[in-house]
Amino acid sequence: MKYLAKKLAALVATLLVVSLLAFLAFQVIPGDPTTKILGTEATDEAVEALRQELGLNENVFVRYFRWLGNFLTGDFGMNYSRHMPVSQLLGDGLVVTFALTVLSFLITVLVAIPLGILGGSARSQLLDGAFAVVDQAVMSIPPFFMATLLTWVFGILLGLFQPGRYTSYADSIPGFVACLIMPALSIAIPRIAMTVKMLRSAIREEMERDYVRTARSRGNNRRAILARHVLKNAMVTTVTFLAVSAAEIMTGSIIIEQVFGLPGVGQLLLEGISNREFLTVQAIVVILAAWVVVVNFLADILHQLLDPRVRYE
Repeated sequence: MKYLAKKLAALVATLLVVSLLAFLAFQVIPGDPTTKILGTEATDEAVEALRQELGLNENVFVRYFRWLGNFLTGDFGMNYSRHMPVSQLLGDGLVVTFALTVLSFLITVLVAIPLGILGGSARSQLLDGAFAVVDQAVMSIPPFFMATLLTWVFGILLGLFQPGRYTSYADSIPGFVACLIMPALSIAIPRIAMTVKMLRSAIREEMERDYVRTARSRGNNRRAILARHVLKNAMVTTVTFLAVSAAEIMTGSIIIEQVFGLPGVGQLLLEGISNREFLTVQAIVVILAAWVVVVNFLADILHQLLDPRVRYE
């Protein structure tokens, strides 16, 4: 319980610091929403009146706590370029980004764990060497280049999908998922290679432990030792790594969305920066940071559950 309370306190403190930094970062950048609302030809009197109405002349920390209170209730402010609430604007974009993140994570888990077990338990030096070479080669490919490569091979050469085509989840769930498969693979493939390498190393390290030699001396065969003891211990660090990967996959999704033209929060983020829609950018930054912090918190808790030794450290 003490471990959980400590981690929870760190989670809340981190989120508060991130929200404050995100808010302050956009206060030092020249410009404000008045230019977007009134245009560049507005008089100084009109600009000053609007600044007063929006509370932009108040102390920065007063504005921060007001913004934070509104943010916690789901009021992210207004997007003046599109004349709509930021919360409404982010709705569809977050669905796309979260769906891409979840699909990428599922592909990573379903492919990496069996391959990692196969590679870690392989007794053939040729197979082990092949795993090592492929792992290293795939890990060196950036996701955006992997996205370009998959688009060229499967979209242009083989014609298995149409690059740039998007089907909304509101129109067709199967069509929506189909549009996300190639982007998800672009994110998942390098992550699969990292996970396989970690699991292979963990299994091989566990196979050299004293308890494995003891189990062998008692007549247990290699497969039984692997299933009953080695995999359980090797999966502790691997599962934690996968949990942390969920946070990194989210940030990677934003980049891949640009390559495939998906209407996720990545496009809204770039649009918000170019149009100086600071409230939109602040909301996206804080939401993404919250995802990363919360996922890492859950990874710590999962690690503690899988490895009780953590609570005594």
